Amino acid sequence: MDERITSGDVGLDLILGGGLPVNGINLVMGLPGSGKTLLCQQFMFAGATQGRPALYLSTVSEPFEKILRYAQTLSFFDNHAIGRSIYYEDLGRIVAGEGGLAGVTERIASLIKEHRPGIIAIDSFKALAAFAEDPRGFRRFLHDLAALLTAFPATNFWIGEYGQDEARSAPEFAVADGIISLATERANERTLRLIQVTKLRGSDFRSGRHTYRLSGDGIKVFPRLADHLREDEYRLSAERISTGIAPLDRMLAEGYGPGSSTLVAGPSGAGKTLMGLHFIFSGATHGEPGVIASLQENPVQLEKVAGGFGWSLEDEGVTVMYRSPNDVYIDEWVYDLLDVVEATGATRVMIDSLSDLQYATPDPVRFREFIYSLTQRLSRAGISPIMTSEIPDLFEVGRLAEYGISHLSDNVILLQYLRASSRLLRTVTVLKSRASAHDPEVREFDITPGGIVLGDPVARSYA
Repeated sequence: MDERITSGDVGLDLILGGGLPVNGINLVMGLPGSGKTLLCQQFMFAGATQGRPALYLSTVSEPFEKILRYAQTLSFFDNHAIGRSIYYEDLGRIVAGEGGLAGVTERIASLIKEHRPGIIAIDSFKALAAFAEDPRGFRRFLHDLAALLTAFPATNFWIGEYGQDEARSAPEFAVADGIISLATERANERTLRLIQVTKLRGSDFRSGRHTYRLSGDGIKVFPRLADHLREDEYRLSAERISTGIAPLDRMLAEGYGPGSSTLVAGPSGAGKTLMGLHFIFSGATHGEPGVIASLQENPVQLEKVAGGFGWSLEDEGVTVMYRSPNDVYIDEWVYDLLDVVEATGATRVMIDSLSDLQYATPDPVRFREFIYSLTQRLSRAGISPIMTSEIPDLFEVGRLAEYGISHLSDNVILLQYLRASSRLLRTVTVLKSRASAHDPEVREFDITPGGIVLGDPVARSYA
């Protein structure tokens, strides 16, 4: 089954394996407000033609006029298509009157003969069950309607406010060739919208739950970033690139390997962001563009920080992508980042910080999968990411980062505080440098107007 219809959204088409297979019965389920009607309207306007128009049939869930009025607020709504390639029809009077379910089937058959549609949507399909005399009568209606729709080559959408329990028992789910579920989930203090394809007969699709957003432009889906776990795909160049801090380069055997990922972990104020800025601005100075993906400081705050050390966000080769941590969908964020990297030709990326991304993804397995996939994508393209992560311990650090993120990084640098008589020392330690020798000593460093300046190894009495 190669022929498919587009949803009008690249991300949704991607998880559907290139679009929705034609001529099947697709059940679109979700609670009120999840975007079921919008999704089907988007399919209609994206795929209907005058030769193969779309029929949108309302029942008794929402008034016909309300559905049409709402559709007119969407950017893809085309007034010129109404009555030419898009037809709306109200079945509410038939099913609620003397016609009943048999009358619905007869009316749909009549509309099919009249318009020869390529797309048919029934909204709400679930509401029709209330007009059956008994479960057996509804099953007869399902059988007759499915036979009619299968005999005619059209892509069908049955829309309903079904819950997950009903998906296991309602007879229409057995009839459906495809099942698309729209849901919302609470994540800390925010709500995520999630779409999942649970069935697509005769076709492959991307499994799992994917985030999406609704707007006046329709539904926009962000496919879950999940690369296969294959260690043999990982290849690091023998070349080295500077961290932007000469003494740190020496601790790392002359810097980082191109495409390697670096985790900089430490408590608040230890210098994590500054170390990342050294890396980005050093690269820009040597003709290696960089992207600062910030979830901490906004551009105004970041410019103030950079300016304090003689840098500017206006410098050639430096691009800032700021997103508020209060409303982050990590898959939306990562596609934005990859687009910016591609558009700028960046070879260095600073992510500040993983702690904010982790807060947006409370599922530890999903977060680890996401970070692995991101670092692998960048590594294969020869792009070097440096990622900051805040740890709660000011002294005697017990762990670097949750969910095994340090294991996924090629280089791990620990910044911490040490007590020294009446003052605190800032220290740096290279804990790990994959496939490379490194200096594991604890070294003191200072933050000066010129940036980070490394000192001698810390005396054993302090360490």
